[in-house]
Amino acid sequence: MRRRAALLVLCAVLAGCTRSNMDSQPKYDEYKPAELFRDGKTLQKPPEGTVAPDDLARAEEAKQKPALTAALLRRGREEFNVFCSPCHDRAGTGRGIIVQRGMPQPPSYHEPRLLAADDQHFYDVITNGYGAMYSYASRVRPRDRWAIVAYLRALQLSQHAELSQLDAEDRSRLTEKKP
Repeated sequence: MRRRAALLVLCAVLAGCTRSNMDSQPKYDEYKPAELFRDGKTLQKPPEGTVAPDDLARAEEAKQKPALTAALLRRGREEFNVFCSPCHDRAGTGRGIIVQRGMPQPPSYHEPRLLAADDQHFYDVITNGYGAMYSYASRVRPRDRWAIVAYLRALQLSQHAELSQLDAEDRSRLTEKKP
């Protein structure tokens, strides 16, 4: 008798789960009208003054250009290869795989105008986009934007360094003939 009662209670509980919409939660479709709100729209603007949890930290990161370190350059190379190289290619010439498939070609980082541009210009372009390039502000953290800029400068130097700028040891390694 106890088993039957327990089984009956279990069946009632399980049957009750589907009737209380636990399988299919009622919700508003974000693009359809909703009588819940006065303006009839499901998508609502956040209240004025609302700040996302990490907005203040991001704003603080954006103000502070980090010191140039090997770790920053490594991070910049990683981020550049992920976000920038599809269009700009790994050498920064503007002939990435996306361009080879028909997208407009971005300028080479090695042209005189961009060699002369200041770091803030590149940071702002990553943040806000430019021409056909869209903003990466939501995809790349401010500190990583600075890392990309540092790596981009290293790319520029790698293509435009004068032999006289190197110390004697590095110069001899470059000029020695290898069999």
